[in-house]
Amino acid sequence: MNDFKARAKELVSQMTLEEKCSQLRFDSPAIERLDIPAYNWWNEGLHGLARAGTATMFPQAIGIAATFDTELTERIAEIIAIEARAKYNAYSAHGDRDIYKGLTIWSPNINIFRDPRWGRGHETFGEDPYLTALMGVAYVKGLQGDGEYMTAAACAKHFAVHSGPEELRHEFDAEVSDEDLYETYLYAFEKLVKAGVQGVMGAYNRVNGEPACANTELMRILREDWGFDGYFVSDCWAIQDFHMHHKVTSNFIESAALALTKGCDVNCGCSYAYILQAYNEGLVTEAEIDCSVEKLFETRIKLGLFDNTYLDNIPYDVVDCAEHNAVSLEAAEKSMVLLKNDGILPLDKSSVKSIAVIGCSADSTDSLKGNYYGTASGYTTFLQGIKDACGEEIRVHYSEGCDFTKDRSECLAQPYDRISEAIICAEQSDVTILCVGLNEHIEGEEGDTGNEYASGDKASLLLPESQRKLIKAVLDTGKPVIVVLSAGSSVTIDDDRENALICAWYAGPHGGTALAEIIFGEISPSGKLPVTFYKDTDKLPEFTDYSMKNRTYRYIENNDNVLYPFGYGLTYSEFECRIVSVNGDTVTVEAENVGNYDSGEVIQLYKDAKTGNPQLCGIKRIYLMKGEKAQFEVTADIAEGDKLYCGFGQPEKENS
Repeated sequence: MNDFKARAKELVSQMTLEEKCSQLRFDSPAIERLDIPAYNWWNEGLHGLARAGTATMFPQAIGIAATFDTELTERIAEIIAIEARAKYNAYSAHGDRDIYKGLTIWSPNINIFRDPRWGRGHETFGEDPYLTALMGVAYVKGLQGDGEYMTAAACAKHFAVHSGPEELRHEFDAEVSDEDLYETYLYAFEKLVKAGVQGVMGAYNRVNGEPACANTELMRILREDWGFDGYFVSDCWAIQDFHMHHKVTSNFIESAALALTKGCDVNCGCSYAYILQAYNEGLVTEAEIDCSVEKLFETRIKLGLFDNTYLDNIPYDVVDCAEHNAVSLEAAEKSMVLLKNDGILPLDKSSVKSIAVIGCSADSTDSLKGNYYGTASGYTTFLQGIKDACGEEIRVHYSEGCDFTKDRSECLAQPYDRISEAIICAEQSDVTILCVGLNEHIEGEEGDTGNEYASGDKASLLLPESQRKLIKAVLDTGKPVIVVLSAGSSVTIDDDRENALICAWYAGPHGGTALAEIIFGEISPSGKLPVTFYKDTDKLPEFTDYSMKNRTYRYIENNDNVLYPFGYGLTYSEFECRIVSVNGDTVTVEAENVGNYDSGEVIQLYKDAKTGNPQLCGIKRIYLMKGEKAQFEVTADIAEGDKLYCGFGQPEKENS
């Protein structure tokens, strides 16, 4: 049996102190005398292999979460790993060991999307720890595989208690109770560690006074309570925050020493360039350096990087192949959530002669991407998907309608210069598909967005004024309107006169195809909200308050502020279900499609919780033909005596 730990220890024992210190950097240099090639630890694969050229891309993580489909999530991660390995094999053969070309994937992001204002929330699997854990574990299993060697290495981030504000993240102290720490913020991390995740990334902020990347209590929980034996990496340039912003150290040397002695093995950033000086000043020991370097080489050996393995034979041809793109389309189809439908959907092509496709998101590839994306070999926008579906039979009128945020599309024009065109297109058409929303330049990570007034966070749940004016103008025409919302978070459409509303998230390169299939009834929508959609932020706690009181569906106290609840999503059919039996953690559920359409659905099990609100404890994605009835086994997180509710969304609060 391959003893990875012993092999790593033996290899590290042959290194000089200087060589060992060099391996603690994310861009680890080669040690030629030991036949150790250079290795860059930094790679991204949140929803497809990112930032290193062409790869199969998928819906953003929040859209994957909306599928409520763990099997699909595992398959997506498996594809990401296979393509990462194929690229690594090809790049290495050409001597290219640059950033974003290694096999240590710094995903998934399993932080809890506790507040809809957080710009990075769309990188997560939503607001529920149980759902986040299920999807995260599926991702880890798919990415790492079950062979002797890992296909790629997953990394759970950002440990821990991290979900904004982006503007304050380098100096912020997240104060949290033990109850919220364990029941909300650490729940998914524990599940992923016990599922074998190879890496954990620390967060920028402090947690109860100590920086997350050098936090005594968090490291104790991670290493001692949970038995984590993989590598720990800092968030990028987080260690320099110790002295520059948190003010817990005085300089780079002290910051590097604090991080290493607390258990941070590799530094994304430049602070570990000072480790040798820290050693010379007596702030770290060689044994502490050895401990971290051994963990890093154990990971590399587990990846087979020092052996000739079956993984070396994965060919470049798998990258962006048709089979992988078919899974991307499936994910887009299952992710879209039908929030409202007065019966207008699905559209009957035989009764429609003209369609207006209007809005800043209609022909925008940015509306499909999210962030942390790679390069898809092609994108089918919503406009193109609808045009392809309409063919020559239905006339499609198009107007951009407005810019995402600016008050005009042409700099020399008067404000709202595209609205009259939008009105004309709507008036000329039998129905309008109005595509609005956000993109990564409006909501995202601090430093990565154009939304610098909030560093990527949202100040409001409302769409930008340019889009609100467009929506009103189109609705005022009195023509039927289907609104398609591209966003990664709770967004309020403050004019609710639309006939139907579809949340498309950031749907990936095949988003336009999936949307057209849903609109014209080729498939039934079946996605579910992994977050609560709120009416406004006035009744939410302060963004900087990390207490879970009155946050998310699990703790909310004011249902009047809920626009659409967690777990909600319509289909074109109607389903019924009932619990048949409970045997340990296995719940047998009988479901029946009593409507008129074949459709997917998601069985959702909830249990009473001490918060007074129902809590998700089991999910199962199903597919039934119209009139079909079947029994399904659902694995649930339950204890004897728990009162269970079975349905296709949350039970009503008064019944729980």
